Amino acid sequence: MTLLTSYTSYADALAHFTPEKLWDLFAGERDRLNIAHECVDRHAVDSQRPAVVIVRLGAPDQVLTYREIARDSSRFANWLIKQGITKGDRVAIMLEPNRAFYAALFGAIKAGAVAVPLFTLFGPDGVKLRVGDCQPKFIVTNSEKLDAVVDVQDVKVVIADDDFFNDLDNYSDTFTPNTNSRDMAIYQYTSGTTRELPEAVKHTHRSIVTLMVSALYGTGLRPGDKFFCPSSPAWGHGLWHGTLAPMALGLTIGTFAGRFNAEALLDALARHRFTNMSAAATHYRMMKVVTDHQSKRYAIEKLSFTGEPMDQSTEAFVCQTFKTPACSMYGTTEIGVILVSYPGASDFDVRPGSLGKPIPGAEVRIVDALDRQCPPNIIGEIKVFRKGEWIATKDLGHTDDSGYFFHRGRADDVIISAGWTMSAVEIENAILKHKDVLEAAAIGVPDSQRGQIVRAYVVSDRPGTEKFIDEIQQLVRTGLSQHEYPRQVAFVGELPKTPAGKINRKKLREADLIRTNQI
Repeated sequence: MTLLTSYTSYADALAHFTPEKLWDLFAGERDRLNIAHECVDRHAVDSQRPAVVIVRLGAPDQVLTYREIARDSSRFANWLIKQGITKGDRVAIMLEPNRAFYAALFGAIKAGAVAVPLFTLFGPDGVKLRVGDCQPKFIVTNSEKLDAVVDVQDVKVVIADDDFFNDLDNYSDTFTPNTNSRDMAIYQYTSGTTRELPEAVKHTHRSIVTLMVSALYGTGLRPGDKFFCPSSPAWGHGLWHGTLAPMALGLTIGTFAGRFNAEALLDALARHRFTNMSAAATHYRMMKVVTDHQSKRYAIEKLSFTGEPMDQSTEAFVCQTFKTPACSMYGTTEIGVILVSYPGASDFDVRPGSLGKPIPGAEVRIVDALDRQCPPNIIGEIKVFRKGEWIATKDLGHTDDSGYFFHRGRADDVIISAGWTMSAVEIENAILKHKDVLEAAAIGVPDSQRGQIVRAYVVSDRPGTEKFIDEIQQLVRTGLSQHEYPRQVAFVGELPKTPAGKINRKKLREADLIRTNQI
């Protein structure tokens, strides 16, 4: 039997992929499957097999083996059972990647509970909303985060410190899971503000199987890869694509604890000889401004990115530095990855600026307001066919004559000025071509004559003079069109972003309404 991991070409992906073959990559079966067993226990036979390299700025790297995580998570599972946890109970985990995080995550899943990762930068309001929604029996955190959980009611707070691990030593280091593939395993909250509760996406144990489609063709994971993902495992990209998928294949993964630092990431890539990385487009842009990145020797063979589209100057930096292109991986937390650029496939032409093509077996279209399929180069909404219906992604895009998909912004990020429909992403990409611009965001703001005009927010080390503003406006006029230039330009120290690394234009729009006393 030839496994799907044995194929690397685009042609083979289209010729040999079937959903049924995904099950061949796992030890479990349809009526008995557990994510923790698939990601940890079955790879713990080799006591020295490294599972996770944890990078923290200003601290030595920490390496955890599969055997260590299997032991700790089994003890935690036995502890949970002793506390009365039953199948389906929720266990919230508010920790940076460390020994306790992996013990709690996989231990809860082993025990048949539902693991609920929470972003460590949430304040009391953000925690209270999510805890009130999922109603966990426990919150596992550390003493530094106690202020964030102070208002939580009817939930036991577990401080994962040395004393707690000493207590776990009293429990067995083996545990046999007993879960069905249809049992709930993880609740994943999408990114959002603390003033509104984002939806919890509920994943069963079976999700680890369907996840492998994006792992194989979106991040190009194959046996033998050393894989780094700097995104927080509290969010979809960092948890599913950065942690669970590669660990299900028994790979060594790298992750960040604490604040992201681009120079520390580049150092870790070179020091540990990582061969594959998936990151947000923002991470690549931040790496681009590190001054000595070319002095390092990298072993990178495959790269992928998600979040916002990548601008041309960052694409050029990636190819020059790592000698391979960054491949787009597009999807949403709710529907998963649907468009990829097949990293590692020598017969797939990675088109600059493109989202790639559909994953094997998927049907994706660009449709107009009447749900009619758009011809090439006509902008419409991206939709995917699932379970007998077309599901909206709420993103705009178009295809080219070769069937490649291109992103044209969120449906709610369209700017309409004097009857012209403009894409915030296109305007931002045009601004980013200026050599002194580090980051840019564009929104539409009210205007009495035109309905809306473009207001650009720019991050730069250069002072925001009138001359600089004129240069930016002229660059957009000449590079994009005469009517799409930003009539207002504001210089800021940083742009608000979602935890997944995307520019949070919603926050910019809210801030602008406050600035103009409209709310």
